[in-house]
Amino acid sequence: MEHFIKVEPGVNIYVNDLNPGGKKTLLFLHGWPLSHKAYEYQLDILPKLGYRCLGMDTRGFGRSSKPASGYSYNRLADDVRRVVEALNLRGFVLAGHSMGGATAIRYMARYKGYGVSKLALFGAAAPSLTIRPDFPFGVPKEVPDKLIEGASNDRPQMLTDLSKQFFYQKLSQPFYDWFVSLGLEAAGWSTIQCIYTFRDEYLLSDLSSIRVPTVIMHGVHDEICLFTLAEILNKSIRDSVLIPFENSGHGLFYEEREKFNEELIRFIES
Repeated sequence: MEHFIKVEPGVNIYVNDLNPGGKKTLLFLHGWPLSHKAYEYQLDILPKLGYRCLGMDTRGFGRSSKPASGYSYNRLADDVRRVVEALNLRGFVLAGHSMGGATAIRYMARYKGYGVSKLALFGAAAPSLTIRPDFPFGVPKEVPDKLIEGASNDRPQMLTDLSKQFFYQKLSQPFYDWFVSLGLEAAGWSTIQCIYTFRDEYLLSDLSSIRVPTVIMHGVHDEICLFTLAEILNKSIRDSVLIPFENSGHGLFYEEREKFNEELIRFIES
């Protein structure tokens, strides 16, 4: 089943709804610069095991509308709330990768975890992707600045370079090509504006708002969202568990997909 949910005039969010009526519901938020299709190797498996899986495309990406503005974490969290309301979701697992993980955290803080029973964070871009005066644990600001420059001048090349950095394991060239194709489904302006968001926004104060069981899964070799961020999330979010992925970079949901799916199911059922 497919939904196009109106979140504001002229802006519709696409949600792929697999196995409606499943025993438990997961809402997946993808990372930058992809779409819900990045979770292919979860969406192939989990619905067959009885779970309802909702793959949501962030505004500006995939099949969602691509407005000229509205890419702050507050606005992205608002979009999630509209989807939750439209589909009447209650007691669901909110699952987010990278920027989607940061959006999930902002949703938990902004809406007091409305409807969420458990939170799953994968390679989350939080509490800050970049180094700050009071937060020396991220990457230098020059890293996202280089992404902005690349996306502004040669987005296909930027995505091609990113595909190699995204994964720790060496994958097939067709897989890298597929990754790039997902990024090219986005608008250039949304790709760039989201870089500013994850470069500049700070979610440290949001973490104390999370009051549900939380699993943090993170690749030890992640070069985009450093593993240190996962350790800080684990220390800052009460009732959280950190699961390292020893053979993964930022793309742990693919690189160690069997372990990823097993750990996610274990968490859902715990």
